[in-house]
Amino acid sequence: MILLAIESSCDETAAALLEVAPHQELPTTLVLSDVVASQIEEHAPYGGVVPELASRRHLTAILPVIRRALAAAGRTLDDVEALAVTAGPGLVGSLLIGIQVAKAIAHAKHLPLVGVNHLAAHLLSSHLQRKAGPSPAPSFPYVGLVASGGHTALYAVWGMERFAQLATTRDDAAGEAFDKVGKLLGLPYPGGPAIDAAADGIEPGDLRFPRGLDRKDTLDFSFSGLKTAVADHLRARREPPDHDEVRRVAAAFQESVVASLVKKALLACQRLDIPRLTLGGGVAANGGLRRSMAEACRAAGVELFLPARSDCTDNAAMVGLAAVPRLRRGEEDGGSLGARSSWPIG
Repeated sequence: MILLAIESSCDETAAALLEVAPHQELPTTLVLSDVVASQIEEHAPYGGVVPELASRRHLTAILPVIRRALAAAGRTLDDVEALAVTAGPGLVGSLLIGIQVAKAIAHAKHLPLVGVNHLAAHLLSSHLQRKAGPSPAPSFPYVGLVASGGHTALYAVWGMERFAQLATTRDDAAGEAFDKVGKLLGLPYPGGPAIDAAADGIEPGDLRFPRGLDRKDTLDFSFSGLKTAVADHLRARREPPDHDEVRRVAAAFQESVVASLVKKALLACQRLDIPRLTLGGGVAANGGLRRSMAEACRAAGVELFLPARSDCTDNAAMVGLAAVPRLRRGEEDGGSLGARSSWPIG
């Protein structure tokens, strides 16, 4: 089965072609092409995603992106046998662009269409196979950490369609905190990569910021207090921070976020007695987090599965992968599919 997947939940317009072997498991779902059009330049002047601008950009980008994905895979729409599209959670205006285009193609070509939960797709991203032959992927069950601009949560992943939420953030998501602190420091948008680069190779010295909910008996996260602590530190200075101070603050901030994510993720593995962990979401591309999580997992005897950095951010390949079980059962959503701004799993 040749599957066309579409993703437009926030500010990336993406399309992918996957080849799904019949009656086989995840390792035989091969990514033929995966195209992503970013909107960073459009949103950078505002320091965050502007929903109306995102919707307009999806509208102009989505057909060219689909054409590029088909061309990169050496296929045409006549080769496509099924469609998958992100139906939520996300920005409703953005979601509707992808959904309506997917519906139009499905109707015109008489093809099955299923909607996919964006969070479930991130939790399965470690299973993406981009070349023929076996690829390392976690066996079920495992603990999954999704950390992005809109979500920070821990899940127990019992199977391709079986998820249980273990914890979430009580305020800001980790990626949101990165963007806000990056703006405070005068760093370019998005804040996550900019702070990661600024913090690389520097020690914060005696500068320490709080870790939200660190002493409480909970797996939940909190980052709003950390953001406030950074703002207070900068306000207490008599002059704007110089380059070295920006790097020092960035390193201290990132150290706090990373420590919280690592501690709670490993605590979840310990409580559930599951020695396997995966990461997903844009923050999972952060170099400091990847290094610290790998070191902590080695020490704790937990097997860590890190998707490629390109698979951490929003992409359509993971959306197609998450749709495979329903398509194999012959299910479809068709014309009834709608956008969902909120769509919890587990």
